[in-house]
Order: sequence, then C-alpha cells, then structure tokens
Amino acid sequence: MLEFRGVSMTYQTGTVALKDVSFTIQDGEFVFIIGRSGAGKSTLIKLLTCEERPTGGKVLIDRYDVAKIRRRLVPYLRRNIGMVFQDFRLIYTKTVYENVAFAMEIVGAHRSTIRRRVPIVLSIVGLRDKAGARPGELSGGEQQRVAIARAMVNNPMLILADEPTGNLDP
Repeated sequence: MLEFRGVSMTYQTGTVALKDVSFTIQDGEFVFIIGRSGAGKSTLIKLLTCEERPTGGKVLIDRYDVAKIRRRLVPYLRRNIGMVFQDFRLIYTKTVYENVAFAMEIVGAHRSTIRRRVPIVLSIVGLRDKAGARPGELSGGEQQRVAIARAMVNNPMLILADEPTGNLDP
C-alpha cells in the first residue's frame, strides 16, 4: 500500500511543488496521475523514490515512512520499486538483454535466475526478438519498452513511470 498524508513539498527556492496532498493506493491498483506541466507529478515520484523528503506530512510505502528511513537503507527500499524514467536511462553500450539483466545483477540475482527471467519479461513487452540489439538501434517506443521490462524484471511491489506512454504506439 502507498499513502500520502497531508504531504507538502516546498523547495529551497520557495517554489511550492505540492501542498497538503493526501491519497491512498491499495495493492494491485493501477493509477494514473495527470496534470499540467509543473503540477508536481515528478516531485511526487521523487518523494516515492526517496530522492526528496517531504517538507510536511507523511509518505508511507508499505507502512514505512520514507522521511524516517535512514539514507543507507534507501537502496533496499528502491529494490522494491521498478522505475520507468521519462528519458529511459538505458545503457547504450549494452544490449537490450544486458540492460534488463543489469537491473537483476545490481540486486544480486543468480545468473540462472537472470537467464530464465529476462527472456520472459522481454516476451511480455514484445522485444524478445530484439534481445541482441543495442538501444541506439531501436525506435523510441522500443526503447521505452526496454525501460518497462527493466522496471518489471525484479517483480517489484511498486512500478512508477514518468510519462510512460510518451513514446509508445497507440
């Protein structure tokens, strides 16, 4: 479960990104957050990934208050979050397979698990036949699907996507 309780975020410049935001997302829910540019959507994601701490209120992920999590424990929280970035953040010197496998390698997954799981996830996003390609050889939509596969591969409890449909075909 994910919960925002009266969350506010004001940057050091005085810019108010969020003011008294409250909502709850239950396990299994699929939620889109929409709004104009500058409405605070990216700030919300930064709060969920502990890149930022709220200036007011509470952000709870699975009952853990992200503002109270010690910095050294943040990577462990992030292991339960799959992130699809607006700019994909793919490694252009690696293949599609290696980009997805990398997400498993950094959390210490066994090679046999990686060899089994990566092709399954690439099939789910329709890119199994592109496993040997490098990101520069792919369309924007295909690159986005690699990023989605990478976010899914560790079976996280939460997947966050910043502008997830921007480069996908209808």
